[in-house]
Amino acid sequence: MRRVAPAIRRVDDCATQRNLSAKGRADAARIGARLRSEGIAVERILSSPWCRCMDTATLLQLGSVEAEQTFGNVVVLSGQRESLIAGARAVIDKWTGSGTLLVVTHGANIQALTGISPASREIVVVRKRSGGGSEAVGRLILD
Repeated sequence: MRRVAPAIRRVDDCATQRNLSAKGRADAARIGARLRSEGIAVERILSSPWCRCMDTATLLQLGSVEAEQTFGNVVVLSGQRESLIAGARAVIDKWTGSGTLLVVTHGANIQALTGISPASREIVVVRKRSGGGSEAVGRLILD
């Protein structure tokens, strides 16, 4: 049975959003376990404030999660799309940590930032360019 998303979505009310299914919750935990087994050092985790992203980021169990408004859903917030994407690029470009910056956001946001439309359970790996900006350099798909 196909679930119909609520017509009015509010970031401060998970009942108005499309939330993770039990499978989605299990997938998030498996992705976190895979990243840990690969020895990926996550220094900072930023997430869209929307419930499914915050839940995913938390269920990864890779560290504390910070909600970052600029990674909000560009489809629902279509009137803010350009400013959200510009803000997301700025946050990523400013990253100077020694470990990995992990961003949990929406597929449409990832596509706008990288040109890649990710599948469910897929991570798009991005590297900073020496001259500025960033580029997608790989994809990790959970088996």
